[in-house]
Amino acid sequence: MTIDKSLKIKAGSVKMRNVLTRAERLTKLIEADRWSEGDPIYGIPKVRVVKISMKKKKKVKKEDEAEGA
Repeated sequence: MTIDKSLKIKAGSVKMRNVLTRAERLTKLIEADRWSEGDPIYGIPKVRVVKISMKKKKKVKKEDEAEGA
């Protein structure tokens, strides 16, 4: 049996998660000096997830390449 096209996972279509695991939250808090080693793990503060947007590359005109060569 094959998998439907809509269910396949592509490497380029990995989306940004909006929930971090506890370990990821602790590493971000340690970097920001908001959590130290002796603090309790439960009730840690929220951490903002930074969403990165990829900018589209501009297409180079073929005329510019011909003039440069």
